Amino acid sequence: MATSQRLRIKIKAFDHKVIDETAKLIIDTAERTGAVIAGPIPLPTKVEKFTVNKSTFVHKTSREQFEMRTHKRLIDISEVAPKTIESLQNLSLPAGVEIEIKMLADA
Repeated sequence: MATSQRLRIKIKAFDHKVIDETAKLIIDTAERTGAVIAGPIPLPTKVEKFTVNKSTFVHKTSREQFEMRTHKRLIDISEVAPKTIESLQNLSLPAGVEIEIKMLADA
């Protein structure tokens, strides 16, 4: 059996609109090169909450809460050609998006 390669792309961003646009851009680029795509699969959103005192000393019970949400998506691309990898590397993405690309080998 020949081993085939897969790409697993994990996208992270604070804004859900930006992450959806990025996922659509990656999928369109990969489909143009003839790759088979699974996704985008939404992963759980990480919510970090911070509580801060409004006053420095006197009013301890007066507080403000802030939260930061990190949205994540997963895209699997199989039947990867060298043309697919090259077109994904040359892709210009919006600011505020973090992308992690892993190469997986299927047995």
